[in-house]
Amino acid sequence: MSLSSDEWSFMKQILAFGDSNTWGLIPGTWDRYPEYVRWTGILRKAVVSKGRRILEDGLVGRTTVFDDPVRPLRRGIDSIPRYREEKDLDAVILMLGTNDCKNVFRPTPEKIGEGLEQCLDCFENFVPPEKILVLSPVLLGENVWRPEKDPAFSPESVQVSRGLKAVYRAIAERRGHAFLAASDVTVPSLIDDEHLNAEGHEQLAAAIVSKLNESGIL
Repeated sequence: MSLSSDEWSFMKQILAFGDSNTWGLIPGTWDRYPEYVRWTGILRKAVVSKGRRILEDGLVGRTTVFDDPVRPLRRGIDSIPRYREEKDLDAVILMLGTNDCKNVFRPTPEKIGEGLEQCLDCFENFVPPEKILVLSPVLLGENVWRPEKDPAFSPESVQVSRGLKAVYRAIAERRGHAFLAASDVTVPSLIDDEHLNAEGHEQLAAAIVSKLNESGIL
């Protein structure tokens, strides 16, 4: 579908807000998948016919509210207010929580859920609850904590990641948000047990499109 610059500029926007799996990090590297390989780009092609465009905001290492002593300025909650004035922002897809599982934070699924709710409080200042899709992230793989992968995590982190789905679902239902568990539709690459491969991005994009239609966001 070919659009003029004027048509494109007047389309309503859906913000995809997340961490490295939203940014599109290629497992085992510091490189990024091309636009139409990462799930946000696949989604962009799928929603244009509905008069929507995708605004990507993925940041490697982003948490909900936790301060990472190794990677400063990664708190998602600090980046949300700038979208208050974003023109034609219609909906939000929020997927955070993986980095909150890092050993340094000594988290529980419930504490991460509290951070998620603070982010949702911010978004609800300018986006209606029914226009927010909450995603619980993919599960961390069993060996993610090993030295050759990501030792910022621990075996306990893997267990914490498994608890996020139930916590996030309860939050979304209570607050009136749409909900999707990314872990129900895809898994991280065995290369690093943390990031999606190209097939995983395709699977996640398809599930998100279905959920956006089902929930009436599109």
